[in-house]
Amino acid sequence: MDGSSSVSKRSTITKTVVVIKHKSTISAYVMPVNAVSTDTSVHSSALNGHSNDNSGNSVSDSVGSSSNVQTTDSDSGNGLLWGLNYSPYNTDGSCPDVNTVAGQLAKVASVTKNIRLYSTDCSQFENALQAITSNNLGLSIHAGIWISDGQTRMQSDLDQFVSAAKKFGTGLIKGVSVGNEDISKGMSESTLIGYINQVRSRLQAEGLGNIPVYTTEQDALFSSPMAAASDTVMVNIHAIFDSQFYSIDASVQSVIQRATNVKNNVAGGKPVVISETGWSSAGNTGPCPLTLANEIAYAQKFKCAAKTAGYSYFYFEAKNANWKQGAVASEQNFGIFDAGFTPKFDFNLLNVC
Repeated sequence: MDGSSSVSKRSTITKTVVVIKHKSTISAYVMPVNAVSTDTSVHSSALNGHSNDNSGNSVSDSVGSSSNVQTTDSDSGNGLLWGLNYSPYNTDGSCPDVNTVAGQLAKVASVTKNIRLYSTDCSQFENALQAITSNNLGLSIHAGIWISDGQTRMQSDLDQFVSAAKKFGTGLIKGVSVGNEDISKGMSESTLIGYINQVRSRLQAEGLGNIPVYTTEQDALFSSPMAAASDTVMVNIHAIFDSQFYSIDASVQSVIQRATNVKNNVAGGKPVVISETGWSSAGNTGPCPLTLANEIAYAQKFKCAAKTAGYSYFYFEAKNANWKQGAVASEQNFGIFDAGFTPKFDFNLLNVC
């Protein structure tokens, strides 16, 4: 995950100028009428896509688009969570085999009906398609093509995506993200849009033009031109990097408000999906208390708030990211499963709203 900007809840106001801090630059934008308000910063960190003090132990009883693309339905999850971000890497960073992936996805399927991948490396996209198909797991895939390492890596991911999509068909494939938080990593907007268009053109040439193509970025960095180039607007929004903490409820509401800000001011009528949000069970990112109890509370409250607001989402994330060698504890402990794929809490607690 790449983190995100933050908005802290204060009183309702008619016009709020929000300062966005990104690396060494500072810019500003104006939030809409009735926005809740004013503390926004952009956080960058080690992330998914296989670029190589843990706690959060397991407990069992704790509290530009094509005209014919598929669309996202906020009521189609039919699981405890609408979707889950899934990175399959072994704890040592190595690649799991298809049987390992199948075992993990069987557990994921008890929680959600939608998974989001970040890349095709380690044959993860093909392995996921095979595991779901062979075991009738009932999962849909929102795939990813990694572009942070340049054209060669992007082309490799795209080739693997096309090969697997032709082998297994497109029935399980609900979309593909070209990159994840690449603007926050310093890529130019024109380069990113070029990659999006390149992937879309390749898929159309291969007879795969029905698959939605888009990018994924932190909400504060998602621009109208990026939305115009995307079939869906996918925004990563994490409240745990807020510079102030009021309550889990306030953190949840700030995420919903920020998604709505993108919907009203950036998306241009495209569907908006919250592609990452979650709460780490360990570590320190500032004033937000990172505990297992708060991870559970955030998941419960966010699920209900997203349902009420009509947002599809991918909860961050399936399993603890111990494979991120050397990452801080907060980065490694977002999972609802631990690194060994044991549930960190009783998932019946998610059976709310």
